[in-house]
Amino acid sequence: MASQERREKHDGMGIGRRHFLGLGGVVLGGAKPALAASVNAASLKAEGRVARLSLTLEGPLSWEWRALAEPPRLVLSLPGVTWQGPARLGSAGPVASAVFSAVFDDEAKELRLNLARPALPRRLPGPAGRLLVEIAPASSEAFAAAARRDMPLAQGSAPALPLVVIDPGHGGYDPGAIGRRGTEEKRLTLAAAQALRRKLQEGGKCRVAMTRERDEFISLADRVAFARTREAALLISLHADSAPGAKGASVYTLAETASDPLSEALAQRENNADLAGGLSLPSVSPEVQAILLSLMRQETLGDSARFARVAVRELTRAVPILPKPRREAGFIVLKAPEVPSVLVEMGFLSDPEDEAALRKPEHRALIATSLARAVEAWVGSTQRPRPG
Repeated sequence: MASQERREKHDGMGIGRRHFLGLGGVVLGGAKPALAASVNAASLKAEGRVARLSLTLEGPLSWEWRALAEPPRLVLSLPGVTWQGPARLGSAGPVASAVFSAVFDDEAKELRLNLARPALPRRLPGPAGRLLVEIAPASSEAFAAAARRDMPLAQGSAPALPLVVIDPGHGGYDPGAIGRRGTEEKRLTLAAAQALRRKLQEGGKCRVAMTRERDEFISLADRVAFARTREAALLISLHADSAPGAKGASVYTLAETASDPLSEALAQRENNADLAGGLSLPSVSPEVQAILLSLMRQETLGDSARFARVAVRELTRAVPILPKPRREAGFIVLKAPEVPSVLVEMGFLSDPEDEAALRKPEHRALIATSLARAVEAWVGSTQRPRPG
């Protein structure tokens, strides 16, 4: 992580709304940005005499089913959704055709299932982020009774999946470390981030965003702000540094005092400006602001440490590891007070063996798979109620 080429300016990163630790609904900063609700994929398939409808969901979304007669049809209302599936899903089982459309205005969205014979919907159990519905044949009397009801047949909602932000270190005119074979850190981090994103998307346990999608320079302040304004559940910053004698992967969390000289040196090389300020705190006294920020940081650091332990465990099973791989340092990119954050050194480009391994897609895939397992385990643990 070579020093960045210019001193970064910070004009206030802003902080999203956060209710925490029972402090009476205190929020930090302005209004919470709305999370978009979307259907990212849709399919309708025949399974014997029934049809199975599958929708892949993202964001907080609500729905309701109604049965309508003349002509007989089932209507799935999806208010305010962004539909990214096909407009027509074809026929299957008792469904003659399925068409998505907006009615009256852009906020009223519905999937209309035109029926070849009477049928009713039944929701099936499925993974988070997926709505599975069985459309099964029904008697004419049962369908007619459902159509006469002035109430939804069924309704429900899907909360937003947690967002994981992947931060590929460096980019643009800042190449980061450069190995003996000319390998640029910025290219490895982007390739590894893309591999990790694919693994997380395949798992379907979280939403994923990247601070950069291409070879461009992103300031440290903007990387942190990217995660904060989107209220990310976790930030993972990927790097491949240069340090004499160092070899293997390691995971870092934030600490004002580094855990060892190597961690301190790495943080100093990465950080060339103090961007820790600029928080937008509520209109309370400076003393109360300090207490609120301290409480938030304690909670966030605890979550960061829990993820770091899981990440080290998974990496140790798959790739060479730096001695004492769980470390701490004052990396600026980890300083979002409300976003648990870790920095993963995938290896060191100053070591010929690490450089050779990181150049191989299959080695980066091992790292991505390990981190994806860690994310899924961590997300599962944070969504379960904690004792006490």
